[in-house]
Amino acid sequence: MTDQQPPHTPRSLIVTFYGAYGRGSTGTPAGPVPIAALIRLLGSVGVDAPSVRSAVSRLKRRGLLVSGRTASGAAGYGLSDAARQLLEDGDRRIYGRPSARSGQGWLLAVFSVPEEERHKRHLLRSRLARLGFGTAAPGVWIAPAHVHDETRHTLERLGLSGYVDLFRGSHLGFEPTVESVARWWDLEALAKQHRAFLETHEPVLRRWSRRRPVPAEAAYRDYLLALDSWRRLPYADPGLPAALLPPDWPGGRASRVFAALHGRLRDAGEEFVAPVL
Repeated sequence: MTDQQPPHTPRSLIVTFYGAYGRGSTGTPAGPVPIAALIRLLGSVGVDAPSVRSAVSRLKRRGLLVSGRTASGAAGYGLSDAARQLLEDGDRRIYGRPSARSGQGWLLAVFSVPEEERHKRHLLRSRLARLGFGTAAPGVWIAPAHVHDETRHTLERLGLSGYVDLFRGSHLGFEPTVESVARWWDLEALAKQHRAFLETHEPVLRRWSRRRPVPAEAAYRDYLLALDSWRRLPYADPGLPAALLPPDWPGGRASRVFAALHGRLRDAGEEFVAPVL
C-alpha cells in the first residue's frame, strides 16, 4: 500500500497562491488580485470558477482576504494584515526549513481553559498541533524552542494568549530524550507524510531536471501543487533535532526535493503569473 497525500482543496490552493505570488515581487503587483485572474490561475491547477468564488468567500469570512479594487478599477481580493503575518511566519518554516539542534532546548506551552469555554480548548489544541507541538502530558505541549515567535504570533492573533504560559527549558530525564521524543510525537505518521510527498513530487523533480527550456505555465502548475503539498509538512514536523530521529528519517530528503523544485520552478512560474495579473 502506498502513502497518500491529502487532496488539494480550492481554499488551500488559493492560500498557497497568495503565499507564492500574491504578495508582490519583481514581476507581480502587491495590490488586490482580480477575481478574473484568480479564476484563470487556479484553473491551471484544475479548480473551476464556482469553486474559486466559493473558496474566496470563505477566506473573506475568515478574515484572511479583503475585497478591494485594482489600479484599473477591477474587483479583486488582497491579503488582510493577519493573513500577511500568517504567511510571513510560515516563510521561515516552509522555505528556510530550520531544524533544531540538541542544545537549543524546548518550548513548553502549558494551558488551562475554563469548562464554559471548552470550544477554545479545542481550538488551542488544534492550533498547537498545527504548529508542530507534541504532547508531553495533559495540558502540557512541547516543541523545539525555535518555534517560539511563530507560536506567540499565532496565539495572539487568535485571542488565545491569555490561556497559555510559555516556557523554555531542557529535558532532564528520567528516560533518554530520544525515547521521550518518540512518545511526544507520532514519528511513524510524520515519516509517512514525508514519504507521500516524495512519492508524488520526486518524479516531478526528475522530469524537470531533464527538461530545457522551462515552459512557464507547466512550471507554475507543478510548483503550486508541490508548494501546496509541502507547506503542511514543516508544521506537522517542526524540525526536530536529527540526533533524536530514526536513522532512515525521510524528512531531509523531502526538504531537499522541495528546495530543488522551488529553485527550478518558482521564478519560471512567475513568468506565467505576471501577464495574467
